Amino acid sequence: MSRVIAIDPGKSKCGLVLADISQKKVYEAIIINSALIENHVSNLITAEDVSQIIIGNGTTSREIREKLYFFKKEIITFEEKNTTYRAKVRYFELFPISGLKFLMPREVFILNKNLDAISALIILEDYCKMKLTLNQNIDFKTWLK
Repeated sequence: MSRVIAIDPGKSKCGLVLADISQKKVYEAIIINSALIENHVSNLITAEDVSQIIIGNGTTSREIREKLYFFKKEIITFEEKNTTYRAKVRYFELFPISGLKFLMPREVFILNKNLDAISALIILEDYCKMKLTLNQNIDFKTWLK
């Protein structure tokens, strides 16, 4: 298994994705309070065989990287330019609008504050140069506080 964690870092919250690259599947996608990232990643690497962590190079990436000092494998900083903008498009690829909802403006279905996990997914997809699918119906708006 080649499990990878991708993080879209932020001052108050981070998007986090756990995926298996060999299977091209996402197993976890959450938005987490930045103060809790160290503990959550520690729990993930204890439960999963994580081979590397990819961190977006934006806001607070250095601070998040420093919090993950305990991870003895590879931590990569990767370009995250325009991921929040691109996350709006990717959201509707993952969760297409159907039925009468199709007549409503797309903005009704998504709020910018809920895009962090999808931004982390885009960082990982860009790094791996492939699209990933969801293992199950994952709610990308899940907050871990």
